[in-house]
Amino acid sequence: MLPFPKFYFGKKLRASQFRGYAFNRQKPLGNYIVDFYCRKLQLVIEIDGGSHFYAESVVEDQNRQLILENKGLRFLRFLDTEVKKSMPFVLQEIGAFMDDWEDKNGVPHTGF
Repeated sequence: MLPFPKFYFGKKLRASQFRGYAFNRQKPLGNYIVDFYCRKLQLVIEIDGGSHFYAESVVEDQNRQLILENKGLRFLRFLDTEVKKSMPFVLQEIGAFMDDWEDKNGVPHTGF
């Protein structure tokens, strides 16, 4: 079963509802599966719960992120508690990433 924060977050991103960008949930990328992925933005969004704070998990996450960043992907990471308690903040951060990407790529800003 999908943890609540990822389910709740996924509902916010589904069907291109968030500024018209399509996100895939639990997307395989090479040897890895990421929580959310937007192909157009080349953006990976990870929602990190308690299991991500063990030393071994932190190293694995950093290595995986570095490998995927070397393939041109960008990452945003949020704590599951941020998703639960501060969804407007999380969406604002993603929106800021989108604004920056649109500016750099000469794309008119999309709206909600």
